[in-house]
Amino acid sequence: MPDEDLVELKFRLYDGSDIGPFRYSPAATVAMLKERIVSEWPKDKKIAPKSANDIKLISAGKILENNKTVGQCRVPFGELPRGVITMHVVVQPSVTKAKTEKKVDEAPKKTVCSCTIL
Repeated sequence: MPDEDLVELKFRLYDGSDIGPFRYSPAATVAMLKERIVSEWPKDKKIAPKSANDIKLISAGKILENNKTVGQCRVPFGELPRGVITMHVVVQPSVTKAKTEKKVDEAPKKTVCSCTIL
C-alpha cells in the first residue's frame, strides 16, 4: 500500500500526554486502534485500561464505534493534506465492575427504623 494512503493518528490521554503518532491503513478498525492503545499505554499512569472495552475513542466530537474503519472516521478530515489526526481517549471501566463496587458500598449501610405509639 502506498505511503500516501496511510492515515496518521495520535491519541490524547486524560492528562494531556499523547500516544503516537502511528500510521494506519484506512481499512483498520476502531477495535484495532483500541488494542494498540492498550498495548502502548504508559505504565506510570494512575488510570489504565484493563482491556480495549474500557476505552472510548472520540474524534470530531463523536464516540467511535468498534466496527467503523479509520477511513470512515476520517471523512470530516478529507480536506487535510497529510495532517496528523488527534483522537481523544477516555478510560471508562466496564459496567459489571461498577455494579460490583456499588453493591460492596451499599452492604455496610443498614438503616434502622422504629415506631413509637403515644
